[in-house]
Amino acid sequence: MQPQAHIQAFFDEQTNTVSYLVSDPETRQAAVIDPVLDYDHRSGKASFASAERVLAAARDGGLAIAWILETHAHADHLSAAPYIKQRTGARVAIGEHIREVQAIFRPVFNLDDVSGDGGEFDRLLQDGETFDIGGLTVEVMHTPGHTPACVAYRIGDAVFVGDTLFMPDYGTARADFPGGSARTLYRSIRRLLALPPATRLFMCHDYKAPGRDSYAWETTVAEELAYNIHVREGVDEETFVAMREKRDATLAAPALLLPSIQVNIRAGRLPQAESNGVRYLKIPIRMAE
Repeated sequence: MQPQAHIQAFFDEQTNTVSYLVSDPETRQAAVIDPVLDYDHRSGKASFASAERVLAAARDGGLAIAWILETHAHADHLSAAPYIKQRTGARVAIGEHIREVQAIFRPVFNLDDVSGDGGEFDRLLQDGETFDIGGLTVEVMHTPGHTPACVAYRIGDAVFVGDTLFMPDYGTARADFPGGSARTLYRSIRRLLALPPATRLFMCHDYKAPGRDSYAWETTVAEELAYNIHVREGVDEETFVAMREKRDATLAAPALLLPSIQVNIRAGRLPQAESNGVRYLKIPIRMAE
């Protein structure tokens, strides 16, 4: 039997994102899941403060970070994966369907420097594949719907679900991004909720549902089945799809959608600096009809 993973959560309130430092207490090997680059879109300033918090915790715990695991190409924050890789030598991994996301967005931003084959990442992960973090075994679960490339990471009794699910009182992820599908999302969620009831689920985001005063990011399969406002037990696929599509039609684009996507499909790497030494992100402009 593998050891119980040690899990530390780091919440970035600016983007409502939870990053995780997951480690094997015996070998002290570790992985970082969904690291955040601090980025102020109004000023264009970026920093590594959030990543440094994770690195400091790893140092304090005597941990060696071997993996940086992305659950998907995030649309609401920039990844700090390259910085952590530079500091630790860790490998950056994501689901193999990132190729589909690159194919969708490479022409949107006219990104000639994006490979299209996922080569920006050190490893592309397949559904059902396993790999190790010290004595911990990680199982990859392909959970598309929010994006085509979404994966969850199952480590013992813990599953890091990315944006597929939220806390029971907040519901589920949107499915209206290019390549998304409410129907596919429902089926991915049902796969997660078919895991043993005591399985712990760790969210990538929390927004404090109405009536809740504190942030939360850990729940269980049993709690989601009993209380999730969108997909609790008894909600069928057609009901969910109708609800999700109606709700998604009212949602604005995430504030960091345009900068995030073009960076994150590059495995978090920023564009090359131009002749003046400055890096620039692209903002496509479409004239209203």
